[in-house]
Amino acid sequence: MTARSTRRTAAKTRIAAVGAIAVAGTMLLTACGDQTKNNDAGGSETAKTGTGTSSPADLLPADIKSKGVIKVGSDIAYPPVEFKDKSGETVGIDPDLAAALGKELGVEFQFENGTFDTLITGLRSKRYDIAMSAMTDSKERQEGIDPETKKKVGEGVDFVDYFTAGVSIYTKKGDDQGIKTWSDLCGKKIAVQRNTVSHDLAKDESKKCAGGKKIAIEAFDTDLEAQTRIRSGGADAGSSDFPVAAYAVKTSGGGKDFQIVGDQVEAAPYGIAVAKGNDQLTKALKAAVDAIIKNGEYEKVIAKWGVEAGAVTEAKVNGGS
Repeated sequence: MTARSTRRTAAKTRIAAVGAIAVAGTMLLTACGDQTKNNDAGGSETAKTGTGTSSPADLLPADIKSKGVIKVGSDIAYPPVEFKDKSGETVGIDPDLAAALGKELGVEFQFENGTFDTLITGLRSKRYDIAMSAMTDSKERQEGIDPETKKKVGEGVDFVDYFTAGVSIYTKKGDDQGIKTWSDLCGKKIAVQRNTVSHDLAKDESKKCAGGKKIAIEAFDTDLEAQTRIRSGGADAGSSDFPVAAYAVKTSGGGKDFQIVGDQVEAAPYGIAVAKGNDQLTKALKAAVDAIIKNGEYEKVIAKWGVEAGAVTEAKVNGGS
């Protein structure tokens, strides 16, 4: 659930810091039937674009349509993107969007909890049909390349992009220790979720630190564990996707625990991950995302969680770099 992904192409976010905090405040106040020849593996023009007379449900693979369920792998500990509420129900941006997509596709999206770094493996083993977990669409993930070794470690996945988010640094409230940028972390300790963009950024920045003052990095299975480490004074700073960092700043300790420092960086798309070769499912998901954007359901969900700055105007397949 973190810009959860491999490293993004560096880019300052479109949003100024003041606008970002305003968004954070707003966010927390609400807090397969028969297939015709035209829908074969290659797909008709309608299937490729998600436009025309066919509905998104017409594009679903027959096995998923017959089951009536899409199994979703997700690390459900990443508020407000996906998390458990006080009653134990899975809620958040992704579950709300999935519910809207389910209406278009005529199936139920069933979220299954898993650690973030095992979700793609779960797709390959067919434990899940898709992964929807604030996962950043990147070329490395598309091609199955390890971001550090640059070696191929899998067949990769396809993405249907549905949101855009940058990465933020946060510290204990009133104690930023002069941290405004990633370079200010040299000689300090940061707590992050394992195998996320924040984790990659910390490792890359540490290599640039001069005078032997590397960044001490503690990586945890979940972002919530990283937040606990910072609250206890065991780390100087944390980093996660802006919507998540903003949510933590607003809610943790009644808004008294954390503060965001500096600007967002590494703006990149979140994507719904689909195993390679499942082209019909990818096309159906793209058509469904485009449909909820067109009918206004997408806008309702994005506004509910106060993350309008990350909205997209159309779904893209493998749009990450």
